Amino acid sequence: MDDTLSTSEVAALCHVNRITVWRWIKRGELDAVRDSQGRYAISRDMLHRFLSRKGYPADPALFKRPNRVLIIDDEPPVVEVVSRALYGIDGGIRIATAEDGFEAGLQMATFKPDLLILDLMMPRMNGFQVCRLVRQDPAMAHTRILVITAYGSRDNVARALAAGADEVYLKPVEIQAFRQKVGALLHP
Repeated sequence: MDDTLSTSEVAALCHVNRITVWRWIKRGELDAVRDSQGRYAISRDMLHRFLSRKGYPADPALFKRPNRVLIIDDEPPVVEVVSRALYGIDGGIRIATAEDGFEAGLQMATFKPDLLILDLMMPRMNGFQVCRLVRQDPAMAHTRILVITAYGSRDNVARALAAGADEVYLKPVEIQAFRQKVGALLHP
């Protein structure tokens, strides 16, 4: 439930405690659904309607869906560096990870990323293949692709762009430049 908020998150946003949010739900004032674990989940739309009915001021940024970034790399230290570099980028980011192209395919179907950060050289399915598959799927047409690679030969860069990458970034990751590149792709 990617675009939903927990009762704790709603409580923090409304500056009340969780019990108050739970009471709003029980009285039918705030619409909520139960997730697979039986916890309440409140969509941003439901919260917006509730706040409007109650006359509470609402920050429009609260109702904007955070950008989703899927990091696909078979090297855990790279995934860690990239994840940390994304922390605090304007607009908020939700991150998912995959170790190879097959796992990424499963993540793409459910996570629906706005941006793929993709290594080229991975086992089983390489980054070139992932790019081509993403570009062939109309449901993924909005997804931007940032290839990160330590193998930045002219041939690899040209192949990545031809396969559908929007940009290519050479490892090692320099945090500030990388953040700027990601920001430009998420907010063109």
